[in-house]
Amino acid sequence: MSRDQVQPAERSSRSAEAPFLELLARGASAEAYEQPVLLARLKEQPPQRIAALEHAKELALRVRSEIEGRRRREAELSALFETAHDLAGLRDLDAVLKAIVQRARSLLSTDIAYLSLNDADRGDTYMRVTEGSVAARFQQLRLGMGEGLGGLVAQTARPYVTDDYFKDDRFQHTRTIDAGVHDEGLVAILGVPLMIGHHVIGVLFAADRRARVFEREEIALLGSFAALAAAAIDTANWLAETRSALDRLAGANEIIRDRSAVIERASDVHDRLAELVLRGGGVHDVAAAVSESLDGTVRFTETTDAPGTALEASRAEGHAVRHRDDWVAAVSAGGELLGALVLRGHPGLDPVDQRTLERAAMVTSLLLLARRSAAEAEQRVRGELLDDLLDARDRDPRLLRERAARLDADLDATHVVLAARLEGAACDADQEAAARRRLWSAASHLAATRHGLAAARDGGTVLLLPLVRDDTATDLARRTARQLGTAVHEAVTVGASAPVGDLAARPDVVAAAYAEGQRCLEALRLLGRAGDGAAAEDFGFLGLLLAGDRDISGFVERTIGQVVAYDERRGTDLLRTVDAYFRSGMSPARTKDDLHVHVNTVAQRLERVGRLLGEDWQSPARALEIQLALRLHRLSSAGRH
Repeated sequence: MSRDQVQPAERSSRSAEAPFLELLARGASAEAYEQPVLLARLKEQPPQRIAALEHAKELALRVRSEIEGRRRREAELSALFETAHDLAGLRDLDAVLKAIVQRARSLLSTDIAYLSLNDADRGDTYMRVTEGSVAARFQQLRLGMGEGLGGLVAQTARPYVTDDYFKDDRFQHTRTIDAGVHDEGLVAILGVPLMIGHHVIGVLFAADRRARVFEREEIALLGSFAALAAAAIDTANWLAETRSALDRLAGANEIIRDRSAVIERASDVHDRLAELVLRGGGVHDVAAAVSESLDGTVRFTETTDAPGTALEASRAEGHAVRHRDDWVAAVSAGGELLGALVLRGHPGLDPVDQRTLERAAMVTSLLLLARRSAAEAEQRVRGELLDDLLDARDRDPRLLRERAARLDADLDATHVVLAARLEGAACDADQEAAARRRLWSAASHLAATRHGLAAARDGGTVLLLPLVRDDTATDLARRTARQLGTAVHEAVTVGASAPVGDLAARPDVVAAAYAEGQRCLEALRLLGRAGDGAAAEDFGFLGLLLAGDRDISGFVERTIGQVVAYDERRGTDLLRTVDAYFRSGMSPARTKDDLHVHVNTVAQRLERVGRLLGEDWQSPARALEIQLALRLHRLSSAGRH
């Protein structure tokens, strides 16, 4: 063929491709690609021209199909938005899965976390990644489909949890699996499915070597990491397909480059969010960063402050939705609404920016769940230490001090044990349990801010709080009652023990002080002082009945100690005068006969007593306490002579 013949053929080929390139550029529908061919047939163009158009149409449709495939997979990148810095720059699938398992173990505070994947060729499932495992046989397990807890999760595509693996008969036990679990020493196991679409590709596990009840928030948090792991696996497959597609789309380089720029923009936003969270940023910092990226105003709002209809629609659809001139992206986890990110005054939002807002909402939910999990873990640790102090008498003081120091508490300081209980009447058992949880949560927060400990106990809450200088047990009890009552919006009664010290070396002191605080609490309720706070010292001689150690010397000192000290310093006889005065029916005349002194002497002595004990020392209540103190002092003095 001559050169003159080749050039027209090339020009014909390029002219045949031109209309399809234009259709690709403007993203036309698949039906539109038939129009150039139909138009050529209507114009009865040469068969070579029609054949060239048909060939160009097939190539263009293949290119369009590849582009559409990339567009669909683009949405799956949202699962890569994670709060950990190590995920931000990782591209290797094994490294991504390892990081996910490590973070799941860390945030759920479990002994071990692991991930299994299904092997379609062999028809079984195998361990892919483990963190915290010490048993080689466990790490090499291959399980038949439907066997063990993982098989139950894979079959039902639902999370399952067991607090005692070997006693759970909901799934099929096998000798191989049980041997591996036994070697690892696992007891409590939580498994959630790894799903791509409706297909289970594996299971993500978190497990402890002790009995444990996994809370709903922990199951939701592990589910979030399972979604991230599944997306990472799918993304790795997607990247492999993309590389193959790039080889086949050499003729459409410019179009692919444009789409890649969109993906890169989304990746840059993801990196910024991940870096911000790792620097210690909070929910509002994430909102500020997204505001800058979207050139608008983004705010995190509580569930009650967000537009209700738009919020529910966003949660149901899993996407940001428009509400008038705003956009609302639900912040949710495990079906629980945690709030919303709201983009104000930005009605025109392109798909990339919409996905950015949605990814920011996902990062926000993970951050909220992680912080909630961390706070609850710290509350449990504080409660466990206080439970050990209350229940165990033989503990290593050094270990107790170390545990307390990690919680910013000092067991060598002087403390007060407080028993707190709600006074509101609950309508049913569920409401009562919820109220008790609120009280425990408020007490735990108060203990953390006061460098103390708190635990749920006996239908109420017990607190161990340090006693600061110039403070009394009574002051602490009343302040605690007010603070807890304000936090739970109900009346809270608080009974306090006398100050105690050296708790690490004498753990039995804590139990005795708690019993004293409980008796004081019951006394308040019997006296009609529900919602108040008090210590045993507030009840005068009744405090002797409330005090666990019957502090007789303390009562005597508080009641007549100044008179005793005056007599000892001056060599006077005030104490005997007061005793005779009460024995004589509070008659100065009969008192002077009993003491064989002048009546003026009696009057002068009683005046001195009044200055020492206060003007109300002869009132009925004070007189009763003083007479009891005189008798106890006389009895204790007789025992020493």
